[in-house]
Amino acid sequence: MNLLFIGDIFASAGRGIVADNLQHIISTEHIDLVIANVENAAGGFGVTPLVADDLLSFGLDVMTSGNHIWDKREIYEYLDRQPRLIRPANYPEGLPGTGVAVVRARNGVECAVMNLQGRAGMPAVDCPFRKADSLLAALDPAVKVRFLDFHAEMTSEKMAMGWHLSGKVSAMIGTHTHIPTADERVLMGGTAYQTDSGMTGPYDSVIGVEKEIILKRFLTSLPVRMEAAKKGVELHGAIIGVDETTGKALSIRRYAIGREP
Repeated sequence: MNLLFIGDIFASAGRGIVADNLQHIISTEHIDLVIANVENAAGGFGVTPLVADDLLSFGLDVMTSGNHIWDKREIYEYLDRQPRLIRPANYPEGLPGTGVAVVRARNGVECAVMNLQGRAGMPAVDCPFRKADSLLAALDPAVKVRFLDFHAEMTSEKMAMGWHLSGKVSAMIGTHTHIPTADERVLMGGTAYQTDSGMTGPYDSVIGVEKEIILKRFLTSLPVRMEAAKKGVELHGAIIGVDETTGKALSIRRYAIGREP
């Protein structure tokens, strides 16, 4: 079976390219399950219930997130009633939402999608490595296909997580930096890995924000008002081939498309 992971969908530009292309990708690439990180889908900062519902209508099966999931307060109640939007599982107990979704793919196979957040250079959260172990221990052993979005800043922490979970999950893809890495591979244990899938959004920018604004911030050290860019829109992600009987990854390849602004 084939899994499609779409990297951080950023603002209206990112949503637009997903809306325009997702059904074609699903058809031509024979995709059984679509997962996307949506924590920046609403104006570049957070996600709202309306935006999340729109993304599901485009064909997303599971939506992951990260530290920006808390930016829009109206999403808190939605997290508890929409199990297909998950947030990092290693935030403190008692917060809205959950960090795992078990869904049935288009080919009928049950798949577990998990979300964790790194600690290096990120807000304080519980240990993602130990939390990964507890999430896996709680899963039904019959669910062989297991995917993790690891939302983290440091490449070393993401690589360490990949090796920690080698042979335990079907795929681990990193998010958060909005910069795609060229290190996709299948680790020895049968886990597909990529340090960061990159952003789905405007690449004529600084990680999604109007570049002139960010240049001013660096040149003056003064606070600025962030505005999402709109030009140079690209969709970035990865397609992972998985043996559904064993949960082992068979292949991974970067996937990217662009369009004129």
